[in-house]
Amino acid sequence: MTSLPLIFDAPRRGLPPRHLADLSQAERRTAVTELGEKPFRADQLSRHYFARLENDPATMTDLPAPVRDKLGRALLPALLTEVRHVETDSGKTRKTLWRLHDGTLVESVLMRYKDRLTVCVSSQAGCGMACPFCATGQGGLTRNLSTGEIVEQVAAAARIAASGEMAGGRSLRLSNVVFMGMGEPLANYKRVSAALHRLVEPAPAGLGLSQRHITMSTVGLVPGIQRLAEEGLNVTLAVSLHAPDDELRNTLVPVNTRWNVREVLEAADDYAGKTGRRYSIEYAMIRGINDQRWRADLLGELLSGRLAHVNLIPLNPTPGSKWDASPKHVEEEFVERVAAFGVSITVRDTRGREIDGACGQLAAKG
Repeated sequence: MTSLPLIFDAPRRGLPPRHLADLSQAERRTAVTELGEKPFRADQLSRHYFARLENDPATMTDLPAPVRDKLGRALLPALLTEVRHVETDSGKTRKTLWRLHDGTLVESVLMRYKDRLTVCVSSQAGCGMACPFCATGQGGLTRNLSTGEIVEQVAAAARIAASGEMAGGRSLRLSNVVFMGMGEPLANYKRVSAALHRLVEPAPAGLGLSQRHITMSTVGLVPGIQRLAEEGLNVTLAVSLHAPDDELRNTLVPVNTRWNVREVLEAADDYAGKTGRRYSIEYAMIRGINDQRWRADLLGELLSGRLAHVNLIPLNPTPGSKWDASPKHVEEEFVERVAAFGVSITVRDTRGREIDGACGQLAAKG
């Protein structure tokens, strides 16, 4: 059995200096007071960062220069430094490689669609879940990201969108966030949960994004799903299932040896019951591995009557992988067989494959 480092609320070892986004609005006021300033300065600083998307204290001219210098040093340290970015889809998909304060590398992907602008963010540097078809999982886990490092990926995407740098050359508003980048979000639960609150709380407390436009992906950490269900948020839950039977899923998603298919689906059902939100089942189609007719039927049978939608994903190539995507005709038959059970199912519009920015491809190579 594979040993899995399932980290919940791990210590801050190796994490960056404290950042404004690490703190709630009340904690920011306390921090500012401890620095010898009036509490309202925290609101000013927050409004610049979250509402105006500014992260350079020099631009915050409504604060006296000595104050902004002091608060900037204490609460706005540089968390992400862009190493490079690459684009595809005529500039509508942009992958950015970030260097963190300790030299660790992570990636995020910004995608423009007709009706939305979505950023895919990382919650860990690497991943400890060891899924063999995923480039991130093959590289192992380096460390958890801080709340600030997670939020700053979103804020950076919002700045890029507002600047008009994306294809089309006009200012856009970031609308969607998906926790589908590097890492298992629910293995870094405390910081990811805090990041969720920063994303949805209205300015100046947060970025004011819609809860319904945020997707939390997990390989099936049942305790994390249960904790998320108690949060009182209505984000979309996405479960990376990839196999309907325990025998295969034990290989494709090794955490299944801790929480099996039945337990994962029961936790997802409980989440749907508490939030009223349909959850998504992510299923990467792998040629000759999980694309058999009987597995399509089993998946349809398992999900029939559940508040679930299947998101079928053509497997994206990763270096050294022995597996390939299922042929198109196999994929189409799989869809038909699952749908025959009355289950909603679609095939994902894969973006960023050419720049190793699609699902399972993020590896943060320098």
